[in-house]
Amino acid sequence: MSRSSAASAPAILHGGGECGELIRAHDWGAAGLPALQDWSPALRATVSNIVNSPVAKVLMWGPDHVMLYNDAYALIAGAKHPRALGGTTADTWPEIWDWNARVLEAGFKGETLAYRDQPMTLIRNGQAKEFALDLFYTPIYEDDLVMGVLCTVVENTEKVAAQREVARVAGQLKTITDALPVLIALVDRDHVYRFANSCYRDWLGVAPEDMIGRHVRDVIGERVYADRLQMIERALAGEEVVADAFMPHRDGGDRAAEVRYIPRRDEDGRVDAIHVLVFDIEERIRREADLERQILERERAENSLRQLNEGLEARVVAEIEDRRRAEISLIQAQKMETIGKLTGGVAHDFNNLLQVVSGNLQLLAKDVVGNARAEAKIANAMAGVSRGAKLASHLLAFGRRQALAPKVVNLARLIREIDDMLRRAIGDGVEVETVVSGGLWNTFIDPVQVENAVLNLAINARDAMDGQGKLTIEFGNALLDDDYARTHEEVEPGQYVMLAVTDTGVGMAPEIIDRVFEPFFSTKAEGKGSGLGLSMVYGFVKQSGGHVKIYSEPGHGTTIKLYLPRAMGAEDVEVVLDGGPVTGGAETVLVVEDDPEVRATAIEMLGDLGYRVLRAGDADSALSVIESGVPIDLLFTDVVMPGILKSPELARRARERLPEVAVLFTSGYTENAIVHGGRLDAGVELLGKPYTREQLARKVRHVLANQTKSNRARASERSADLRLNPSRSTPPSVDRPCVVMLVEDDALIRIGTAMLLEESGVSVLEAGSAEEALAALQVRDVDVLLTDVNLPGASGVVLARQARERLPDLGVVFVTGDAEIPGDSAPDAVLLRKPYEAAGLQDALKRVWPHRSR
Repeated sequence: MSRSSAASAPAILHGGGECGELIRAHDWGAAGLPALQDWSPALRATVSNIVNSPVAKVLMWGPDHVMLYNDAYALIAGAKHPRALGGTTADTWPEIWDWNARVLEAGFKGETLAYRDQPMTLIRNGQAKEFALDLFYTPIYEDDLVMGVLCTVVENTEKVAAQREVARVAGQLKTITDALPVLIALVDRDHVYRFANSCYRDWLGVAPEDMIGRHVRDVIGERVYADRLQMIERALAGEEVVADAFMPHRDGGDRAAEVRYIPRRDEDGRVDAIHVLVFDIEERIRREADLERQILERERAENSLRQLNEGLEARVVAEIEDRRRAEISLIQAQKMETIGKLTGGVAHDFNNLLQVVSGNLQLLAKDVVGNARAEAKIANAMAGVSRGAKLASHLLAFGRRQALAPKVVNLARLIREIDDMLRRAIGDGVEVETVVSGGLWNTFIDPVQVENAVLNLAINARDAMDGQGKLTIEFGNALLDDDYARTHEEVEPGQYVMLAVTDTGVGMAPEIIDRVFEPFFSTKAEGKGSGLGLSMVYGFVKQSGGHVKIYSEPGHGTTIKLYLPRAMGAEDVEVVLDGGPVTGGAETVLVVEDDPEVRATAIEMLGDLGYRVLRAGDADSALSVIESGVPIDLLFTDVVMPGILKSPELARRARERLPEVAVLFTSGYTENAIVHGGRLDAGVELLGKPYTREQLARKVRHVLANQTKSNRARASERSADLRLNPSRSTPPSVDRPCVVMLVEDDALIRIGTAMLLEESGVSVLEAGSAEEALAALQVRDVDVLLTDVNLPGASGVVLARQARERLPDLGVVFVTGDAEIPGDSAPDAVLLRKPYEAAGLQDALKRVWPHRSR
């Protein structure tokens, strides 16, 4: 540009920031455009609008699609700026030229296009990255001809990622709540629904997704809303509200329900929303009405038979009373079971979160040794984790979903062993007396849970006596007969060992006794208790096949009796785990965990203990690792796993292929996978979440040591068998399948490709990035590397080059949607273009696998 034209440029194009200055100073002749002062009015006006707009805009002008854009668009261009200014669209964005060519062709035909949250993979600053963009294409006319296309760009990448995460979490919550026979919803401070489960469809005939964002009044109606308004406001003020009410039903009438409004608090303790739980009690009302009709019918019959048989009348009345009590017990049991399922599911996710926090705190503790302040903060945080773990344990106990490890024990001896701890917990102001009946039977129970139950009962008793009074612990044999079982829910007639805890405290009214076993119910002042102590005791005893009974009156103290099933065998010998220093080992451990954060902490803790660690995100991937032939000493797997293949079946198949492998399960909630009848299956080793580094180290050594003993015993048996049968020989070896390392960051593509490979008899190891694949290749040999070219972090080309340094004969198949790949990356590599089918995939493998000699 000449001095005169440059001097006149500001009069032609005003402002525009950095890009405006660059446009004024640019030699447009080299780009095939006239000098700036010779631009047409349409071009000048459009560029002036672009450079002075705060929104990212780019104009693609002329047949070569020359790019002119503003400062906001320069941020999207990244390292391509300022070279892209005045360059062509094809040269600047080759990775999306197919897209741009299509929209430019439409734009130059005069079409206006708009795309919302369009996914685009762009090369920014040398890295391929996925973006979500709003794109608006507008043709720019000059003398009735389209001379350019203006694109307005709004980046929504972070918004779309946040929406996906919210959808994922909401999906998990919906799966849990949809499984419960309870109406569950979340209402914000504006009385607007933010969540609802599928029960609302069955009840109101309204799809849950249609309720979101609607006002409560619009969903349940003006009349019902007016009745509930006061309860909603009380809950939003911080009060938990429980009431019997009516709910409109899709059949056009009202149905009786128990409604609970539970405040939800934010991090600052403020109530930001309320949970709504609605229990259907129409069935209870119907049964009570049926029962009343039966009573009336029986009364008429009694009147006609009174003169004939007074004794018969008394028996009929007794039977009616029994049925009434059974009906009430059934309704209470159903309510407690529903709450138990909910708390069990919450405890599972909570324990996983606690494991991530606990594991990382313990790993961090090594890095701050000697820093007193940091060590104190970590200790405080670990104390919080312990409190959280105790809370989750109580939830599981109430829900009858904890993994019990029962033994035959003598309760009197067991409680005597914790006498000192018990006295320290309740203080010197409480007198403790223990009464043991002669000939006390043994009971089959989890010793740790019994100790926790007695400790909880003692602490409750101390609080009821305000730290001053007498506590009596009594043991005796008891027989609960058929008459007693008929009048008490879930009681089997038979012999029991009775443990009673009696205090001289304030006692309880009948309406309090009816609720003491509900979770989070407490008569203590706020902050003085969680309300889970008695619910934990109740759940544990019921899961163990026992019974709980409370005797109490206001002002006359309380007695709580636990009836635990009698055991006919002798008391079990207690096995004590190694109490020496924490040690690790050099064995190979396969960690199977679907939660990536829990998996990462477990891997780092085991690696820190010296173990070689392999990883898998689900049971199917773990089985692929096992079938590949890599030596594994310990399978460390979560119990609750996604997918069709479950962890117990994975352990069984692992032992079929690797008879000497040890198995250790871990879980925060075991469901029925390895726990049956409320008890841990025989021979199963379980490490509950959250666990500490020390607990993990000791448990791993314990399981490996036991497996070593078992392996030696089997080896001795095989040796003896061979001596007796020398004609027996080792079965012939079988050629192993091709082992493929599949590297693909798109989870759906990776899953589909893995299925195609496995169907053709190939053993597959999966990785989502080059870094993850390289880590796996440090401990595994593979035959073929099947990798996408564009990966997050290092590219597939870099991965192939580094993998070949370790495995020179490695076969390489590049998968890409681009036109070509660098030729020096792997000279003999095979290129497989997306999209591909099974035949193309198999052909690519055949071209690299048969020529390899491992």
